[in-house]
Amino acid sequence: VANVLEFRALQKLQSTYTDALPREVNPRTGRIHTTLMQAVTATGRLSSNQPNLQNIPVRLEQGRLIRKAFVPEEENSVLLSSDYSQIELRVLAHISGDEHLIDAFKHGADIHTSTAMRVFNIEKPEDVTPNDRRNAKAVNFGVVYGISDFGLSNNLGISRKEAKAYIETYFERYPGIKDYM
Repeated sequence: VANVLEFRALQKLQSTYTDALPREVNPRTGRIHTTLMQAVTATGRLSSNQPNLQNIPVRLEQGRLIRKAFVPEEENSVLLSSDYSQIELRVLAHISGDEHLIDAFKHGADIHTSTAMRVFNIEKPEDVTPNDRRNAKAVNFGVVYGISDFGLSNNLGISRKEAKAYIETYFERYPGIKDYM
């Protein structure tokens, strides 16, 4: 099964990027130009298409290699990569007044690691696994957008009972957010 999954992931990278991106090269400039749009997402974030450069996976080594193909046109130029850095959670911290969320942001903590520690009862940041962090991220953003235990269980591949417990624990550990919601 692992080999099949790896093959599918590599095949997707090949068909979506290594085979497709060369066809996106502008004949006049010899470069790839994406279109950035802000009005198409519900969150107001920028969306990239034709081609969508935001979906090139960063977690896979092969995805990171594909990203290395993008270089500035001139030696003294740079490519800019930016992120709102959990803007929804920063706004939630502000409007809910939740002291724990505010404290995490004030101290520059990785917010998803911080949430994983609080929701999954993990004592030290170094004990939070990548999977714990991913699950906490799903809980953080799920709560912001009003996810149900059903939706969270589907997103994380866990039982509804477990998802419900995550949401309940989240609200216990972040009472300001519970009061606001």
